Amino acid sequence: MAKNISILVGSLRRESYARKIALNAIDLFPADYRVGIVEIRDLPLYDFDYDDPEVTDKATPARYTDFRETIKGSDGVLFVTPENNRTIPACLKNAVDIGSKPNSDVAWKNRPAGIISHSVGRMGGYSSQKNLRLALSYFDMPTLGQPEVFLSQSPSLVGASGKIAHESTVRFLQDYITRFTQLVEARAGERLGSLKAVPLHPR
Repeated sequence: MAKNISILVGSLRRESYARKIALNAIDLFPADYRVGIVEIRDLPLYDFDYDDPEVTDKATPARYTDFRETIKGSDGVLFVTPENNRTIPACLKNAVDIGSKPNSDVAWKNRPAGIISHSVGRMGGYSSQKNLRLALSYFDMPTLGQPEVFLSQSPSLVGASGKIAHESTVRFLQDYITRFTQLVEARAGERLGSLKAVPLHPR
């Protein structure tokens, strides 16, 4: 069965390196996977009043609901992010917060996560990735370990065509995406096994 993968890009700039890297990553997934970027630019800033049942004069924004349902319909989530001031960009943290509510129906819960970080310097977005991992760990999201993906000197990484210029980097990313899809498949198998273990019509 085809798997749905949502990609979240931690930059709003139209020509951002993060978006270009994400577009390159899409091509590395198996042909039968449905993979697409989920836009986060128009998500309102998170406000718990929207989810507080005691607040009746502020309706939950439709963009919140649509975003949460998209994530819940995903078999895995791939985050591609730059580093802003030693942490993750505000737009991405906002998306994480929106998906974390309501407490009874967290969109991120148990969904496999992949993370690709980058920076224009040599650290490859190390701080942003570690901060994002910390946030996601709260939701029991299975996440790939070593080797992690820190892409450094991103202006030289992506060519004028928008394609990643170095074949060694493409191979590295392909290995990561392959391992990520294996994680997605394994988690899907576990969920299916759990469903089969529960009688549909207990007597």
